Amino acid sequence: MLRKITAQLLDWKNSGYRKPLVLQGSRQVGKTYAVLEFAREQYDNVAYINFEFDKAAAAIFENSLDPKEVVPKIEVFTKQTLTKGRTLIFLDEIQKCPSALTSLKYFCEFAPEYHVIVAGSLLGVAVCHEEFSFPVGKVDRLTLYPMDFEEFLIAMGKSDFIARIKDCFETNNPMDTVYHDSLLEYYRQYLVVGGMPDCVAKFIETNDYTLIRATQKLILEDYLDDMSKYNNKNEIKKTRLTYNSVTAQLSKKNTRFQYKLIKSGGRAAEFENAIEWLVLSGIVTRVHALDTIKKPLDNYKNIDSFKIFVSDVGLLCAKNNVLANDILYASSELNDFKGGMTENYVCSQLACRRYECYTWYSDGEAEMDFVIQLDGKIIPVEVKSADNSKAKSLGIYIGKFKPMYAIKVSTNNFGFANGIKTIPLYATFCI
Repeated sequence: MLRKITAQLLDWKNSGYRKPLVLQGSRQVGKTYAVLEFAREQYDNVAYINFEFDKAAAAIFENSLDPKEVVPKIEVFTKQTLTKGRTLIFLDEIQKCPSALTSLKYFCEFAPEYHVIVAGSLLGVAVCHEEFSFPVGKVDRLTLYPMDFEEFLIAMGKSDFIARIKDCFETNNPMDTVYHDSLLEYYRQYLVVGGMPDCVAKFIETNDYTLIRATQKLILEDYLDDMSKYNNKNEIKKTRLTYNSVTAQLSKKNTRFQYKLIKSGGRAAEFENAIEWLVLSGIVTRVHALDTIKKPLDNYKNIDSFKIFVSDVGLLCAKNNVLANDILYASSELNDFKGGMTENYVCSQLACRRYECYTWYSDGEAEMDFVIQLDGKIIPVEVKSADNSKAKSLGIYIGKFKPMYAIKVSTNNFGFANGIKTIPLYATFCI
């Protein structure tokens, strides 16, 4: 399946300033597949080591981190000849071997002609909680997210839709009704299946939502296992409680995260480490509220007020045991859940586009779902789960901060009026 990160990997390969590359992302988003496919297309061979499975490989980095000594050992271990510029060295699950991560500094300084990529599902957690010497300034970094809706359409064999979507997005001309309705159906399928590559592949092969749900449940179990394996013993229960609460709170009308909903009397001091673990693992995304709308936005975020979304909307639906048919046929029984689910979808699409997302509140009077910086401009993004034309919060925001324009995402067709760019939910990847 095509992953858009391949283009970024190619830019890295061809860069005259290339450093060893650290590829991060939550478990099972397809890091290994993406890199091995890239290596197959762009290199003569690949020297692949997975430290989770090849535990003996850690010995390669025991006595010396000098590339002159490390490279011959990698050749022996992988039975591959390492040719400068023509072989990719790929070290997977590198959080299992701290010295291998440290060695990247020396590859950068003394052997930049070797092409090295490392990956780790829980690298962020490991670096912050273990005795790691991270090679700051000596590596390039990329994050792989679950497949976005564009990648989903490509995988489904519907690439022809993408040009139409992008054209309507640029021109603000409505999509032909037949295509618009069809794309909304694919959008609802995506809500159920999500963007985890294994789920998408099985859906393409079988069209079986029951199988997809079983696969999602296995991924969720893996996440719970990780919370036990890679966490402080005192934090395991808190992290699980917090994750369960994140998905439950997205069913509330007010999606602002509340500690008291984790357990009665819950406080930040008790659960902030658990939230940090979930963020570092890539399992969730935290969206801070802004105290005011000024650049740089990060200077005005309120660290005590935020929303939390899960990395993949399909996993959100699986975690909440939402029936596929209730989503596919827009059941009114999901009305309380639709808002949080749709916001979660939009957040994941924006994350794939590398946007830092914020939210904004106005004394209980208004709430702006997302605020992003786009082409140097601060742009508000209002999210509606259906074709509701009312946007009171957006009107208040526009009146207060006078943005160049605003974006409203809903099931409505494309359009532009009164400074508001309307786009359908299936076109969020174009933002």
